Order: sequence, then structure tokens, then C-alpha cells
Amino acid sequence: MNEKQRLETQKVATANSTDKKSEKDYSKYFETVYTPPSLRDAKRRGKEEIRYENDFAIPEKFRGMGEGRKFYIRTFGCQMNEHDTEVMAGIFMSLGYEPTNTVDDANVILLNTCAIRENAENKVFGELGHLKSLKTERPDLLLGVCGCMSQEESVVNKILKTYTQVDIIFGTHNIHRLPNILHEAYMSKEMVLEVWSKEGDVIENLPKVRNGKIKAWVNIMYGCDKFCTYCIVPFTRGKERSRRPEDIIQEVRQLAAQGYKEITLLGQNVNAYGKDFTDINYRLGDLMNEISKIDIPRVRFTTSHPRDFDDHLIEVLAQGGNMVEHIHLPVQSGSTDVLKIMARKYTREQYLELVRKMKAAIPNLTLTTDIIVGYPNETEEQFQETLSLYEEVGFEAAYTFIYSPREGTPAAKMKDNVPLEVKKERLQRLNALVNAKSAESMTSYKDQVVEVLVEGESKKHSHVLAGYTRKNKLVNFVGPKSAIGKLVKVKITDAKTWSLNGEMIEVIEAVEVN
Repeated sequence: MNEKQRLETQKVATANSTDKKSEKDYSKYFETVYTPPSLRDAKRRGKEEIRYENDFAIPEKFRGMGEGRKFYIRTFGCQMNEHDTEVMAGIFMSLGYEPTNTVDDANVILLNTCAIRENAENKVFGELGHLKSLKTERPDLLLGVCGCMSQEESVVNKILKTYTQVDIIFGTHNIHRLPNILHEAYMSKEMVLEVWSKEGDVIENLPKVRNGKIKAWVNIMYGCDKFCTYCIVPFTRGKERSRRPEDIIQEVRQLAAQGYKEITLLGQNVNAYGKDFTDINYRLGDLMNEISKIDIPRVRFTTSHPRDFDDHLIEVLAQGGNMVEHIHLPVQSGSTDVLKIMARKYTREQYLELVRKMKAAIPNLTLTTDIIVGYPNETEEQFQETLSLYEEVGFEAAYTFIYSPREGTPAAKMKDNVPLEVKKERLQRLNALVNAKSAESMTSYKDQVVEVLVEGESKKHSHVLAGYTRKNKLVNFVGPKSAIGKLVKVKITDAKTWSLNGEMIEVIEAVEVN
């Protein structure tokens, strides 16, 4: 909710403070001030000023709040959610909390949620149900829901009405206010609700507890302005807003100095980076060009939108060096008519022309994608266009999904007229093609020597090491534990559908960066 709505909520809460029944009935007044997502209003948001805060700091009055207390965060969803968890963990530890990997001894439990698909939301509601007994046993436990689900009206209302054990609800724009939110929860002993509809600010110098010392995520921008008809992200994450290049470059240099071998630049629409700058002409290609000169072996980025993939970015990626030869480029459908209904704003032919440009500039490029099947009005012929596009592009992997409506999106108002049985059958056919093409691409690696960044032991066998190539292929091989965290050369001996087996040849002592 915006600041005006927030103040209205506080007034109502004060007015009801003497009425015990009204005091507990949060949904009664919340529904009167919460404004549902408006596509029309959201598309007008470009003029809103974004505040940049260059030096986040924990207020002195909150320091030591977490002494003797532990926190647990469970993360659902994408890399952006994972990165948000790293930031929240950093804030918790700056407050004096200790991390724990179990809910059993946690004093604060946060569920960092995803809103992309209904299944993700159901998992969160299921988890809240499991945690109810824990809250009953330990009344002092703080239980919170944060992340993208917290920005949805229907979800918040459901929590307010059904999951009364929840103490804290806050959104994706409010992470930097976690110390204030925790303080309010301890002091009031009532539910703390902070889900502003403000588009969000850019806060620098947030503490982070990174997951591992080998690979790191670097957020370069937030939000999305594309408004694909199926997607809730523009409402849960706000407008596109870019971090300043000097702050990003400084963070990447620090990661390189700390010995990280790979970074992934993150954004809901990462290659729209810089479009919101008014004082400089600076885009993702310019940023990647500068990062290519930093002594870090591998640089990736995700997730791209075909509309914003410009020629300059392709030119920079073609230079090689620490720019990897793998791009994830969601297409969603191979049918121009379906793409139009999705509001993707490109045609099948335009997507294929972009792929042609990429492959001409980067001959050894590997492409992966996202595809939705069973979109409203999708015909069998249109689905066949998706299959043919997959083959024509030569994708080596894909995330595939059955369409399901998300409340608050334009597509939710469309008639979901493709029967579930048809959706499932199309998904099976698509996945059969995806599996076949993945196996085919893996076979081509046999007897080749590849560079592998070793991440740790295999999930199945402790004596086997596992890591990924520059093209994001999983490789398993026997090697010394001392190789973990290093780049090694591996000769591929066997290819499976989704992974490779090999023999380690040598450790790469240094990697030259152009």
C-alpha cells in the first residue's frame, strides 16, 4: 500500500483499539484501504521518482536486537528470491541474530515467497499450516511471510483471515525495513503488515550473507515494465529501476577480490538495464563491457526479454573472455498469434531473426528458453508452431509450464478454454522433444575436454565431484576434494540426457580474461 493508504490503515487501527473484536479483525479494515493491482495505473508509473539511498545502515537503537535469538528463512522461487534471502540474512546477522537450519530452535521464521505460479503459493500455505502447531507451542516465535506473494491482495487477505498465526507480512520493496518491522512486531505483539504499492527504491550497501564462496548473484536492476498478460511480476516487483553502474562494478570487483569464480547479473528483465537512466546513455552492453575487464572467470546474466536484446549487447558478448557462451532467452510460444495474446510484443519471425544474429556473432552459442503450453485460445496448430520453433532454434534445454491463471493479471480475465487434459498432453509432447534435444546436445560432448567449475560433491555419490561448464552443462567426475572451488579440465567419457560424466585431466591455475 502507498503512504497515504498506510496512514489510513493506522487511523482505523487506532479507532478500533478499544474494541477487542475489531482489533483482531484485521481483514475488515484492510480490505477497505488495499487497492488491487491496476494495469492502467501501473502502465502510467514511469514518471514516479525513484529514491536512491547510497549508504544503508542499521539504526543504532536496533543493534543487539537479535542477541540470543536465531532466524530461519525458507526460500521459494527464482534467483531473485534467493538473493533477497541473502540480503535478509545479512540484516538479521547485523542485528545480532544467529542463523539456524531448522525451525525447531528458530526465534524468527520467514517464508520468502514466489508468486509466479499457483503451485508455489499452495506450497507456502501448506507450510504455514505445518507451522501453526509450532507457533502454539512457542507463542514468542515470530512467523513471517515476505516476498512476491505478500504483494498480492488475494494472498494477503487469505493470510489475514485464515492464517492468524502469522505475525509479519512484508513485501519485496520493504526488505531494507526489516529491522523496523521486527522491532514493531516485538513491541506490539500484533500482526505487522507492510506491503506498500510504492514502486520501490534502490538501496545500496545492504549487508549480505552469500550462499557459498564460488558463485554469486549480483542484482543490477529491479522490476519489470513489460506487462505480459500472464505475469504478476510487474505488480509484485514494481517498475524497472536500475542500480548505478559504479555501484555494480564495485560489487563485482569485491567479489573478484574475494575469489569468486562466477557471477550472475540478476534482473526481472535484465537486458532492460539502464533504460530508466535520464542522465547517462548506458545499457547492459556497456555494463558487460566494463565487467569483461574484471578478473573474474565467468559472467552470466538472467533473465532476458527478446525485445530488449540489442545489437550492442550481442557485439559485447561476442568478444568472449569471461562472457559465457550460454544465453537463456524465454520465447514462451512459437506462435505469433499466441505471442500477441501474451503481449510479448514480438513475432515468431522477429525472435528467429534475433537468434540468427546471435548465432552469427557467437557461433558456439548455447540457447535455453521458457515455454508455456495451453495458453487461452491456443490451438493444436499454434502448439505445433512452438514445437517447430524449438527445433529450428536448436534449444538445448527449456523450462516448460502448463498455463494457469494468476489473479490480478489480464490473462486471468480470459476464458481458460484449453482443457487440462489437452494441456497435459501437449506438455508431454513438448517435454519429449526437450529431452531428445538435450540428449542430442550432450552426445556431442563425448571425448571433448571441457572447463568445469567444481561446486562440490555429487548429490548421489560423495566420492564424485560435480560442476558446470561455461555452457551450464552438469559434469560429474572423480577427483580430489581440493578441486572444489577451482576450474578444472575434464575429458567427457559418457553423456546422459541432462548430465555428463568424465575424467579430470588437470586444474586450471589461471584463467585469462580479455
